[in-house]
Amino acid sequence: MSGAKPAADHVGFPTTADTNPRADVCCNPVKKSGPITMDHVLLALRETKEERELRIRSLFNFFDSANLGYLDYAQIEAGLSALQIPPEYKYAKDLLKVCDADRDGRVNYHEFRQYMDDKELELYRIFQAIDVEHNGCILPEELWEALVKAGIEMDDEELAHFVEHVDKDNNGIITFEEWRDFLLLYPHEATIENIYHHWERVCLVDIGEQAVIPEGISKHVHRSRYFIAGAIAGAASRTATAPLDRLKVVLQVQTSRASVVPAIRKIFKEDGFLGFFRGNGINVVKVAPESAIKFFTYELLKNVIGETMGENKDDIGTAGRLLAGGMAGAVAQTAIYPLDLVKTRLQTCVSEAGKGPKLGILTKEILTHEGPRAFYKGLLPSILGIVPYAGIDLAAYETLKDMSKTYFLHDNSDPGPLIQLGCGTVSGALGATCVYPLQVIRTRMQAQRSNSAEAYRGMSDVFWRTLQREGYRGFYKGLFPNLLKVVPAASITYMVYEAMKKRLDL
Repeated sequence: MSGAKPAADHVGFPTTADTNPRADVCCNPVKKSGPITMDHVLLALRETKEERELRIRSLFNFFDSANLGYLDYAQIEAGLSALQIPPEYKYAKDLLKVCDADRDGRVNYHEFRQYMDDKELELYRIFQAIDVEHNGCILPEELWEALVKAGIEMDDEELAHFVEHVDKDNNGIITFEEWRDFLLLYPHEATIENIYHHWERVCLVDIGEQAVIPEGISKHVHRSRYFIAGAIAGAASRTATAPLDRLKVVLQVQTSRASVVPAIRKIFKEDGFLGFFRGNGINVVKVAPESAIKFFTYELLKNVIGETMGENKDDIGTAGRLLAGGMAGAVAQTAIYPLDLVKTRLQTCVSEAGKGPKLGILTKEILTHEGPRAFYKGLLPSILGIVPYAGIDLAAYETLKDMSKTYFLHDNSDPGPLIQLGCGTVSGALGATCVYPLQVIRTRMQAQRSNSAEAYRGMSDVFWRTLQREGYRGFYKGLFPNLLKVVPAASITYMVYEAMKKRLDL
């Protein structure tokens, strides 16, 4: 984004002469680990307090072009536009939130100055972490090592592009001044992954042209390890919540009055304690293929949508992500659906002498007596629920995350993993509740044999018969145990996933 450099100079960012040798442009006042202060920042920038004050005041005045004495959203947006930052990448709303400490919708100079203090200290800390040689400069190999440690793969060409964009004087290294200029107006937490994705979005944008991301720019070095960690976390979560899942399915297929306690007693009486885990084996087995198919389909569709829309493949927008995610979910659901149907049959079949049916025998009976199409009974309502669920989940998650920034995180920083977990749990529960009637219809279609006298003739038949005989409440049978498993399932998944990441050195 070379067009932004003159504007940066205009607002008072100091520049370094191209002729300076490496030893002269690098300065590292911190030789040992310890707390970093503003004095270290001043030494690294070779500024006095007065010079820094003048620079920050000049930048504030640049944004406050109307001389109002404060900045609002319109002024910040106009200022970022004057810096030739494209609208979709300028973070005007987030920058206002981070700076506006008293939440009055305006940023006075004191608030702006506090943001600058905090941001420059934050940037110097991560600069020091990357500068392993502690010579006051980030070398290309140091930047590459930091990215690899964060699980991000970058080839030589992409690394050179990154360094070239940040390195204003083109001497092959990144000074703290150049590092600061690149990230000073980036309002989010300056982690190496966030900085990388910021570069993905910003430095590969040609002003007036469509964003172009080189092939393979978002590869994870240890992608397979992340996949293994996720599969194990999913398996552990499903096993821990299997009793609630069995209870939910048993309640869903009951056409008479359904109550939780009698259903629990019935399961325990017929199958004993292990009866609560019936069908869990196949539920765990389908975690890995379902996740893999969904992931790779999503990546493929994301590229197709990006090419069709002429957009950045790694930033296809909310609607694009929703469409790609919904279609990927539908493909994955279709691929593993026979396993899901067999699981439902296992969970709803009557026990004989305290034992449930064997998997192989049950599968053979379905194929012999009902035909191959029986394995896809209830697929339509299952697919119909995917996109609404994803849309509601996404909208609720983003709303809750914004609310957490406003009411809980007083410094307006990005929510931590626990807050994100809470937001995801609530949004997931809301989405699941909204599409739950489709889940009941699907389960009833799966559980009933095609050759029985009372067999449903299709999705609409299930709907009308349920409505006429059980009323609207019939569509929410089993909802209580379903909601009960949301919090433990999310918590266990998160804890096991984090533990596996440590075990796998991620």
